[in-house]
Amino acid sequence: MKILLTNDDGVISTGIQILSRSLADREWLMAVVAPDRERSGMGHAITSGVPVRVHPLDPGMFSPGVTAYSCDGTPTDCVTLGLDLLFPDADFVVSGINQGPNMGDDVTYSGTVCAAMEGVILGRPAVAVSLCCKPNDSFRHNTTATLAALAVLEYVERTGLPNDTLLNVNVPNEFMKNIKGFKLTRRGHRRYVDKFTTIKDPHGKDCYWIGGRVEDKREDGTDITAVDDGYVSVSPIAMDMTNYPLLDEMRGKGVDVLLAKSLKL
Repeated sequence: MKILLTNDDGVISTGIQILSRSLADREWLMAVVAPDRERSGMGHAITSGVPVRVHPLDPGMFSPGVTAYSCDGTPTDCVTLGLDLLFPDADFVVSGINQGPNMGDDVTYSGTVCAAMEGVILGRPAVAVSLCCKPNDSFRHNTTATLAALAVLEYVERTGLPNDTLLNVNVPNEFMKNIKGFKLTRRGHRRYVDKFTTIKDPHGKDCYWIGGRVEDKREDGTDITAVDDGYVSVSPIAMDMTNYPLLDEMRGKGVDVLLAKSLKL
């Protein structure tokens, strides 16, 4: 299996370094194309209007034989450049290990998950892997997340994935011996309260720090609940966001005809 490895934490992040070494130990062919700095929260953004630059990295940064590049664009840029130009033979995209969770509604903001989405759009199976640690955690169990990722990748190598689907993997920040197992989950609901903190700039004008406090909704079968209960969550994420029941309902009501009549078409 030929893997394109990326992330949104930056090419020097502990997560991508540890995961790349484990992938190389399995003798999977691999190239790394990752942002040159922290690019979390970029979602599915692409760079337009300005050039994107790619820099080959010293071979010593990753395992022997691993070709690696840093990119000053978004995580999505990294995947597009990787698959179209730098490593077109890649048949799989892995994004991670992210240093923080990507569950619930956060998947739409996540550069980690959206990098995997870009892989799916470009016709490759993809997996996003996140370690559910907090910013102030003194110890981060990236080895646990790596072992979970390898198990998922070996499964996907054997079975494949549907053309329009990625797997979103979230791993509790625990020693492997404390992990209860894997759970197949759906995307849960995550909300942020007190999103904006008002601060003053050096000129005394108001500006806003966006963040907030997480308030998760515990529901059976969701990624949020599974991780909270000590399980690795594996969620199939489909690219087609069409609401088919509503589409059928609107067709049954002839909404398209009603709209045309309102404009006398």
